[in-house]
Amino acid sequence: MAAWIAAVALLVCSVPVVTLTGLVCVGGSLAAWRLIRDPAHRNTTVAVLVCVAAVSGSIALRLHAVTTGTVAALAAEGATVTAEITLTGDPKVRHPKPGLFHRDGIVVDAAVRTVQVGSTRLAVHTPIVVFGNGSAWRPLLPSQRLMVRGRLAVPTSPGLVAAFLLVRDPPKILTPPSSAHTVAGAFRAGLREAAGILPPDQRGLLPALVVGDVSRLDRQVDADLEEAGLSHLNAVSGANLAIVAGAALALCRLAGLPLAPRAAFAALAMIAFAVVARPSPSVLRALLMGLVAALALGTGRAKDGVAALSAAVLLLILFVPELAHSFGFALSVTATAGILLLGPRWRARLTGDTAKPSDTRTSGDQAGEPTRHGARPVQAVRRGEPVPVAGERRGRHGWQRWQGRQGRERRGRWPRWMAEAVVVPTAAQVAVTPVLVLMSGEISLVAVPANLLAGPAVAPATLLGFVAALVAPFWPEAAQVLVVPAGYAVGWIIMVSRWASGVPLAGVSWPQGITGIGLLAVVAVVAVVVLRRRAWRAVALAVTGGALVAVLAIKPITAPWPPAGWVMVMCDVGQGDGLVIAAGPGQGVVVDAGPDPVVMDRCLRRLGVRDVPLVILTHPHADHIDGLAGVHRDRRVGAVVTSPHRPSAPQSARLSADLARRRIPEQTAQPGTRWRLGPSEVTVVAPDATPAEEGPGEGSAANNASIVLHVRWRSGSALLSGDIESEAQERLLRGALPQADVFKVPHHGSPRQVPAFFAAVRARAALVSVGADNDYGHPAPSTLGLLHRLGMRVHRTDRSGDVAVIAQEGGLAVVSRGS
Repeated sequence: MAAWIAAVALLVCSVPVVTLTGLVCVGGSLAAWRLIRDPAHRNTTVAVLVCVAAVSGSIALRLHAVTTGTVAALAAEGATVTAEITLTGDPKVRHPKPGLFHRDGIVVDAAVRTVQVGSTRLAVHTPIVVFGNGSAWRPLLPSQRLMVRGRLAVPTSPGLVAAFLLVRDPPKILTPPSSAHTVAGAFRAGLREAAGILPPDQRGLLPALVVGDVSRLDRQVDADLEEAGLSHLNAVSGANLAIVAGAALALCRLAGLPLAPRAAFAALAMIAFAVVARPSPSVLRALLMGLVAALALGTGRAKDGVAALSAAVLLLILFVPELAHSFGFALSVTATAGILLLGPRWRARLTGDTAKPSDTRTSGDQAGEPTRHGARPVQAVRRGEPVPVAGERRGRHGWQRWQGRQGRERRGRWPRWMAEAVVVPTAAQVAVTPVLVLMSGEISLVAVPANLLAGPAVAPATLLGFVAALVAPFWPEAAQVLVVPAGYAVGWIIMVSRWASGVPLAGVSWPQGITGIGLLAVVAVVAVVVLRRRAWRAVALAVTGGALVAVLAIKPITAPWPPAGWVMVMCDVGQGDGLVIAAGPGQGVVVDAGPDPVVMDRCLRRLGVRDVPLVILTHPHADHIDGLAGVHRDRRVGAVVTSPHRPSAPQSARLSADLARRRIPEQTAQPGTRWRLGPSEVTVVAPDATPAEEGPGEGSAANNASIVLHVRWRSGSALLSGDIESEAQERLLRGALPQADVFKVPHHGSPRQVPAFFAAVRARAALVSVGADNDYGHPAPSTLGLLHRLGMRVHRTDRSGDVAVIAQEGGLAVVSRGS
């Protein structure tokens, strides 16, 4: 019965919110089929239907409440309100969409208590999501009550949230956080401060791994963990809770406490850890399962993991129905289910322990005692040795077949610890694969080995980090001593994730949605059928090995990247600019770094650039400079050149402060400045000392102050125009504008262009760095039409991916990597 309930619970929480009609139809069909085929399962079927109906009703009622209430109605009107809210989560930094300026955004979950429109004040209790700006939000903690003024908006994503509240002004604090959250906040802050002595990547991952604090988590580390299948380590999960509970039980056992106090102490430790780490979906699931296990331990009853999982899932979805729409909860549940249901069978296969307890007889059993199944008595065997099942113990040939299979199993037997280490991550990865296909449409091929390598470091990092968090508010120096070995542990995890993310074919693209799930089911069925037969298994392994050789060895030979003789590459950084100019073996000049450090780092990694003697930032807009951290990652940067006309914007100050902290010299571009680096000669064309003109658009002055570069090679030249608009283009036309074979189209192909400027360049190829499906309408149809009329061949990163300019004897050529 527990297995049936678990299956239904997993179905409910592994997909987005399911309609009540669909669940009733599925449940009714299942009940009818079971009742007709086997009346003995009537009770189980009725229990399953009751659970489905209860969960469906809970979700339907909550959905109706948040979509038809007062707050939802005001959000539909876009009303501006004064609201009293209670925070239900920690404020998180919101990564903005790449654009002109970078603003510090904050997003936090909250519940509206009162809402006032004009002179009307209404009492409500509705979940919302608050979007704010500024540093005043960062130190706030859950349970605090605030007074804010903002505009309500309809949620852009489905879920059990009534509205978005867009707040511009700082909040007014009405009450402090509760005592529990105050203590938890002190522990979290203490660990965060103690981890400050670690390197930047470690100081961000350790609080994330131990207490779920991702405020300092490096985006590159986060991306590597996700690509390596280790993203569960940057948030608190059931593994952390199990480590804390196991440590509590070990301490109680050393103290000689009886069974019931041990269980109570373990339960208290898990609850305290959940409060400090915040009740995320995975923590809630693990906490409820842990409490059920503690209850079983305290009462002396046998522990049933599947039953505990079933009870935890059903209770949580029943009372917290928004978890039914959480992919994090679905991943946690399916991973645990895989470990519980698949793990024991696979471990038994690897260790050779294939017999059931009921089939095992020891040397103390009497030879003449009848078996439970009524089979003929058999002779006594050695202790722990399994006896052949009834169907094989009759006759000499059956006994010989059984002995032959047992001999093969003994020869292939794995040590239990090794089997456990392999089975747990494999079973979890197999179970979560359908959910990952629904989420991202990708299957990871390196997740299992990465988890095997990173797993031993999780326990010491968690225990040392948690003890450091408890000690930090009272003895900061001792906490810093504890985080040093914990830093070594998370450093190993970071190294493993970096290696795994760099493995060729680390992930395989897969169709998303129901189509992907169906195709995955077909592949799974075929794999099971093939692997059950020894001969087919050998053929399948040979075919798989040949395919891997073809992909990993032959494909790079037939379609290498970067292409031989490349002199410049325009990286596909999305809506932004990021170019690399060849400066010698393993070296490159970076012109703008795009909006995302992860994407920029991967582009440089593909090109094999390990040394960056020069970085040129054409102007300080987020889509050109926010990826600079990716350039710094594991590379030496010689100097950074910036525009002489920089606006007094926060991003300019942050850029200068970051360069000063890294001790990298910052230079100002001057017209006529020239650098010779490897095969390239880079010359500054603009801007001059005259202040840049202001155009009609926001940020046009900074765009017009962009650094314009002319790059020469033996086979040709290129003009890199930054984001200059029509005013700066007309000024360049009045001066000595150099011609070029390749033209980097300014401002992602916006409509504000001067046709005479384009014609004066006399280029044969035009490169447009632009993000797919951007909201700016780039590149504009008018600009594309102008380029085609001038005879330029257009290469766009949103359609072609990375674009490389290669040197040939007859001139330059353009090669695209493919999006």
